[in-house]
Formats: sequence, structure tokens, C-alpha cells
Amino acid sequence: MKPISSEQEKQDRKWEEELFREEPDVDFTWKVMQKLDYVSMEEPHAKVPWEAAKAPQSKWIYQTGIAAAAAVLIAGGAWAVWDRTTEESAQSPVNAVNIPPLPDIPVPEILRYANLADDYKRLQPLGLVLNPNINIDDQGYKLKIENVLVDGSQIILMLQQTAPDGSGIYALNSRVDDIHIMDINGKDVATLAHDTRPNSGSLDKLVFQLHRDIPDEVIVRGEFGHLNVGQGFNFETKSYTDKKVTVDWSFQFKLDMTKVKAMSVETLMNTPYTTPEGLELDMTHLVQTPNGTRVDLEVNLNDQLRAKAGEGWEKNMDILYHIEIPGTNEYRIFNGSRPNARYAKFRYRDWSQVSEGGPLKLSETWDPSIVTLNAENMRFVLDGYTMPVKEEKTMEVDLDKSKKDVNFYTFASLEQLGDRIDIYAFNYQNAQQLDYQPQGKSDNNAPLVLEGEGVFQNEFYGDQWVATDPEGREYAVEVMGIREAPNSKEEYVVKDLKFIVHGFNKDSGTKLTLKRTTVHRDFRDVDWSITLANYPIMPWDKQ
Repeated sequence: MKPISSEQEKQDRKWEEELFREEPDVDFTWKVMQKLDYVSMEEPHAKVPWEAAKAPQSKWIYQTGIAAAAAVLIAGGAWAVWDRTTEESAQSPVNAVNIPPLPDIPVPEILRYANLADDYKRLQPLGLVLNPNINIDDQGYKLKIENVLVDGSQIILMLQQTAPDGSGIYALNSRVDDIHIMDINGKDVATLAHDTRPNSGSLDKLVFQLHRDIPDEVIVRGEFGHLNVGQGFNFETKSYTDKKVTVDWSFQFKLDMTKVKAMSVETLMNTPYTTPEGLELDMTHLVQTPNGTRVDLEVNLNDQLRAKAGEGWEKNMDILYHIEIPGTNEYRIFNGSRPNARYAKFRYRDWSQVSEGGPLKLSETWDPSIVTLNAENMRFVLDGYTMPVKEEKTMEVDLDKSKKDVNFYTFASLEQLGDRIDIYAFNYQNAQQLDYQPQGKSDNNAPLVLEGEGVFQNEFYGDQWVATDPEGREYAVEVMGIREAPNSKEEYVVKDLKFIVHGFNKDSGTKLTLKRTTVHRDFRDVDWSITLANYPIMPWDKQ
């Protein structure tokens, strides 16, 4: 199912609040929600230690070919046009979010800052906010853990870390792997996940996703004998080095999970589906808690698609889907890493088995403010998926054909799988100088920079490029650009597109071939939907 035109996207959640303050006729509202397919309710990610930040109008850059691939994503600004109908009269409010209403209770400041205020209001009245009373002070370096939010899907820790001068530090964030949530036998029962909500607010927040078969008691343990508290300047070596202090921040506490288990519902599922291209998808598990709904999926590739898959496909692929709830007029689009998309509240990925032919495991948790808890006839509808695949296409470049006296004269082009790239200028500059080096001020060893623009139907990050000269020598290629809002054809326009050909300088000649070896494809030829289980009364409804 192809999502509706991105021209109909909305600016952010404020639009939704305005549109659904009053409810028109149900059929009319349902049609409107379908039209708002690509509504943007959220802003780009806040930066967390293990994930690159996404920022509006930032440059995206990645190395391909000989160099190792790396990517920085961009989230473009939301934009939309709304035609207000005057034919429908106002009726009762739409039952779409936070039903029942959240209690009016005070929330600790640290939780408000970490975007956990609503989570606290849902869980605290049920006795699912616990205080382990961890308060460590070693040589003035302090660690405090006093707010642990627990449900049948996640355990959320808030770590307050301060230096002797009272300033906040993030000494444990690079060592989160040293924190374990285990059963009494020492087996891990939870794995680090990501809070992907915009403005998540705090680097002190750690989210752990619980595995199946939760034990009645879990142990949270961290063993820290030294801390990396930043960088200090070494006057002897005249360089900055990591500054470490020897302190004991080790901690351990237990959590009683019996009430947590009683306040959640798990449903095992078996719903395999194979796309025409050979992607095998199965929803295996549904977890419903008072703080959200989680679906677990497994993704695999058949032999044909695995042979075409680009290197690291499991780290770059995304599932594109939407949620339909006709009874509450909800139509929620979740489009992975794309700009203007909704994000699940918590996301988890496990690709540890992929190298051995096993599945990529994905989990998505939806906040009750986005998707109503325990709604009837809730449907998960697959819209598509994106993943890098090996699709080669070349572009011949002859610098002699560039016209210096004509602005935007295209002298090299590439069209592939709905994408078009045009090159209309070049210079020689080092990557770090691109933003400020004056035109014409470059040395003979600076790499060739090809400039242009592109219009893409597919993704950007995950692509791989390489350049060759007439003698067959290969050169690593680095790509930069500024992604703008989608156009009316659901294409992404990239301005200031630059191909930096490392090692190819003024003395390397005037002809080369650019080859796109891997394309982060957008696949939409799918037909799969599932009605999720619901129950008349949930355990927390009885409280």
C-alpha cells in the first residue's frame, strides 16, 4: 500500500490537536485521517550517546567505495496545506489519545526533563515507579538512582551523575554495556533499547527492553571501578587525553516483577509474509502494558534477496507501516528514519544472528498518546520497507565539458530507479574547507569536488559510490548534501550535492567514471496487514 502524498503532511503535533479538538462525522473523519498519511507529529531525534543526531537542514555525509561507510541523517522540516471543509458540524470529542485522561499528580523534575512525565503519570498510580535508593559518593563524584519506571515491556533507569563541583557529567554513558539486568542465575533478561521520541531530553536515561518470560525478580547490576570524566590537556605531550578517575560506582539492586507481570498482557503471534522481492517478515509477539503497545518482528531475506543485499543491510533497513483504528479515527504513519515521520516511543534492534543466516529482530513500542491502548480492530498495515541492495549504474564525467561561464550547466547526469543526479560544477577542495574556503583558493593536492543536485525516490544513507579513472584506478567517494522537504511527487530534493573524490586532484586528468554500486532502495510492492489482539478489560483497568 503506497502512502498518500507527502504534500499533505502537517507541521507537527499542534496540527493534530487542532484538527481533532472536535469530531465531525465518523466516515468523514476516517477519510481525513487517511489523507493525513504522512502527517509529521514529531521533530528530529535528540542526540543520544549510541546514535547519531538528526537535525533539520543539517548536512548529510557518508564515505563509500574503498572507505568505510558512515552516515549522518537529516530530517527535513514539515510542511503542508490544509483545506478546511465547512460542511461538517462539530460533535463530541474524538477518543484518540490518553484514554483515560492522565492523573494530575506532581512529577519529579528529572523525569519531566527526560520526557517521562506522561510515563510517570501512567505508572506511578499502579505502583510501577520504584526507588532503589542508590546514592553513591566517592571523592565527590556522585551517582544517584531513585526513579525506575517499570512495565512488562521496558525498564527505564534515570542516572544522576555529578562531579565534585556539582556539574553534571555523563561518565557512564559510554559504558552502558556494563549495566546488566539479570535473573537470579545471572542470565540477562533485558537489552538496551532506544528512546526515539523527539526531545527525549536527557542523556541520563537508559531504556532496557525486557525479553520474554520475565522472572518474578530481576537484579540490576553495574560494576564501575573507574570513570572517564572527559578530556584533559597534557602539557607535556601538548594534546588532549581522556581523563580518568578511580572511583567505585558499582551498584546492585533488585526489582520485584510480580506486579509488573500482572499489569501486562502478552500475545504470541505467528504471521509470516514474504514480499515479492524475497523479504520474509513475521510478527512474533505483542506486548500491551499501561505505558504502551509493543510489537516484535523478525526480518529475514531469502537466498535471492540476500545475494543482492548491500553490506550491513540489517543496520540500514527500515519497515514502513501505519496503524489503523477506525473506532477512534486513528491513522498513524510510522516510516522508520524518513523525515516527517512518526517515531515509535522505544525501538530495539538485534542483528546478532544475521551474520549466521538468522533474522533481524525489531521491536517498536507506541506511546498511548499516539496509539490508543487496547483499541478494537487495530490493524498493522505494511506500506513498504527500505534496504540497501547492489544496483550498479555509472555516470561518465568529463571536466572539459563544464562551462565556467554558465550557471547550472549540466555536464554529467545519472538516472536510476527513479532517482536523478545532475552535476553542473566542480572545484578542488578539502572536505573540511568546503564551507569556508574561497573559490579558486585550493592547492594541487586537494581532491576533486563535483557539485550538483539530486531528486530521489529512494533513501540516501546506505548508498555506496566509487570512482575510477581511465587507467582503472579506484578512488573513494564521499557524498554531502542538504535534503529539503519532499516535493509533490514524494521525491526528496537534495541541494548543494557534492561528490568528493579523494585522491583525484588537479594532476589526475579530466575524465573519470562515478559508479553507484549500492542503492538504499524503497520497496512498496507489498500486501500485508494484521489485526492485533485486544481484550475487553485490561489488568490496569481494574485498579
